[in-house]
Amino acid sequence: MNALYALFAVVALVLLAFLGVSAAGLEVVFGVIVPYAAVSVFLIGIVYRMLKWATVPVPFRITTVCGQQKSLPWIKSSPLESPPNGLYTAVRMALEILTFRSLFRNTSVSLVGDEKSTGGKRIVYSANFFLWLGAIAFHYCFLVILLRHFRFFTEPVVFFVPWIQVLDGFFQVGAPVVYLTTLIILAALGYLLFRRFANPQVRYISLAADYFPLFLLLGVVISGILMRHFLKIDVVKAKELTMGLIGFNPVVPDGIGALFYVHLFLVSVLVIYFPFSKLMHLGGVFLSPTRNLSNDSRERRHVNPWNYPVDVHTYEHWEEEFKDKLIAADIPLDKG
Repeated sequence: MNALYALFAVVALVLLAFLGVSAAGLEVVFGVIVPYAAVSVFLIGIVYRMLKWATVPVPFRITTVCGQQKSLPWIKSSPLESPPNGLYTAVRMALEILTFRSLFRNTSVSLVGDEKSTGGKRIVYSANFFLWLGAIAFHYCFLVILLRHFRFFTEPVVFFVPWIQVLDGFFQVGAPVVYLTTLIILAALGYLLFRRFANPQVRYISLAADYFPLFLLLGVVISGILMRHFLKIDVVKAKELTMGLIGFNPVVPDGIGALFYVHLFLVSVLVIYFPFSKLMHLGGVFLSPTRNLSNDSRERRHVNPWNYPVDVHTYEHWEEEFKDKLIAADIPLDKG
């Protein structure tokens, strides 16, 4: 049901944009007002979430490590797994951000064996390689597609965009060229969605908020594919609209096509949804105290900076208070 709720929500968004443009003539709303509102909400939301996280006090080193910490000279340490200083912490963070290092080492747990032949099932840990592959393929393909779209927002086109287009369309499949990232991102999103349906444990903990971004991203990708290869739009007029938005001089040309506004509306919804969803891990990973702190608690003493004096009742005070009763009970005193 959670998946159906998310799917219906995305279908409703598609119908809203399509009917709003084709039937109600709301090109200005979906082509100008909604994109500007989306970018505004995105920037305000990003700044708010990052400042909120940045102001959370972190008095202690709470790094999560799986390697030997640096201690005695004759004990071999693991500087990347348990970084002793800022340099190794930066390398560890870079590997986490660029290669999803912790996800690559993620393991799945399953029960295998036949109770009749082995006397019972046993727990087996195995690498969850396909989850890492699907995640990293999606993120890098999304980045390449985003960079390719710079051709709609700059004039002249940024120098690196033609290079990306040539490399991405290396196989020259069809005309217009079918980009490799288009196929890979479809496969990656399909796998990530299939995994939520196929794995009982993952399906049990999946909410509508987990399915919605997947369906929304699929809607963005599929609408883009339809515009490029099947239901053509006027690309020149689409760039005229986007250039007007960038220059704060919006112009809505006639005849772009309703599908373009559907695509733009879905992208706008994704931009609005981003700061308030799990997708915000893009910024949160930089401020995660389990990742961005060095593990040097054996080398340096970390004291809570806002400790205040506490009136404690020490054993000496307690012994002095009950001194007579302790003596009567023949209990030895520390002070003799």
